[in-house]
Amino acid sequence: MSSATSTRQAETVERLLAAGLEELREVGHEALTIRSVAARAGVSSATAYTYLASKNHLFVELFWRHLADAPAVEETGSRAERVQAAVRSLTTRIAAEPALAAAVTPALLGSDTDVERLRLRIGAEFVVRFDEALGRETTDAVRQALLLAFSGALLQAGMGLMTYDEMADRLAPVVAVIVGEE
Repeated sequence: MSSATSTRQAETVERLLAAGLEELREVGHEALTIRSVAARAGVSSATAYTYLASKNHLFVELFWRHLADAPAVEETGSRAERVQAAVRSLTTRIAAEPALAAAVTPALLGSDTDVERLRLRIGAEFVVRFDEALGRETTDAVRQALLLAFSGALLQAGMGLMTYDEMADRLAPVVAVIVGEE
C-alpha cells in the first residue's frame, strides 16, 4: 500500500468519525445510521462499512479517542487526591459529550470484534490513568478495585442512576477507601 493510499484512508476515517460525532449530536444514537454518517462524510455506504463495522463500533471508537485526548492530571497531593483528580478528569471528559456518553454504554456491551478490541483499549487507558495517579506504591488489588468501582459507576451513569457529572463526587469517598486514605 502506498503512503498516498494510507493517507487517503486515514483522511476518510477522520471524515467518517467527525461526521459520526456531528450526526450523533444532531439525531442521537438511536436514529443514527452508518448510511447517514456516510452521506454526511461524503462517502458511499460501502466505504463507510469498510472502516466502521457497525454504529456500536463508531460509538466506541469515538469514545476511545475522546478519552485518549483527555489531558494528563498533575501529580500533586496524596494518592487518594491524585486518583480522585484522575477520576474527575475522566468523568468531566465524558460529561462534555452527553450524546456520546448516552451512546457508548449499550455500545460497549456489544459483542462485535471491533468493539471488543476497543473495549480493551479503553480499559488500558483507565489502567494507565490510575497507575499514573497511584504511583509506584500500588498493588494489583488496588488497581483492580479502582477499575471495578469506576466501570461500575460508568454503568450506573449509563443506566441513568446518576449523572456523569455526579460520578466523580460519588466515587471520591470510594477512592479514599480503596487506596487506604479514608
